[in-house]
Amino acid sequence: MVPFSFAGEEMVLTRTNAVFWPRERALLVADLHLEKGSFFARHGQPLPPYDSRETLERVALALRETGARRVITLGDNFHDPAGGARLEPHACGMLAALTRAVDWVWITGNHDVGKDGRVAEAECGGTLLEELELAGLILRHRAAKGETRPELSGHYHPRLQLKVQQRRIVRPCVVVSANENADGSRSGRMILPAFGAFTAGMSASDPAILSALQPARAIDALVPAAGRLATFPLWRAAA
Repeated sequence: MVPFSFAGEEMVLTRTNAVFWPRERALLVADLHLEKGSFFARHGQPLPPYDSRETLERVALALRETGARRVITLGDNFHDPAGGARLEPHACGMLAALTRAVDWVWITGNHDVGKDGRVAEAECGGTLLEELELAGLILRHRAAKGETRPELSGHYHPRLQLKVQQRRIVRPCVVVSANENADGSRSGRMILPAFGAFTAGMSASDPAILSALQPARAIDALVPAAGRLATFPLWRAAA
């Protein structure tokens, strides 16, 4: 686990790509995409049906490692609004045990709510919210362009691509922005990596990510390396 500072708060990045917020004893996880395997299986692409088990085991591991008493998900918790109904008994039991053991908050994302208003998490325990403000930080699924308050979000599944000794290496990463507001105060925003077992990713330097974090004076990717977070500049404002 690697400590770092964000918006005046001490945070910890876990080895499972969750962020632990010690002062709130909260574990933040983005983009679980539970039941992605069964979704693709129904559409003719057979995948092993155990992704939800693996993802929930990762949540349980992060809870043991951090001692968190609250879990806050940052949207796209299920891969589709019917995902909750497809949970096989073992995974369903795991999720029920987790939502009973801690204060569990589901923040919904674009994959979670159907056209008919159906919400995948509605019968899975925990509290359901569209977004949450906690200790001055805004927690939501997708970064709101133009936001100047400290914000944590998911949605984009950022990954950093590196070339080391002719080898291409791809790693999930945190993307953070820094901004200086009109009143002279400074703020930052953060996009978490995807947590789910079957989640792919988007380049951290993709224009969609850089645009979502505007306004900013700097945007960086953070990757764990030898017990610390290595910083890779992605974008800088013109002087």
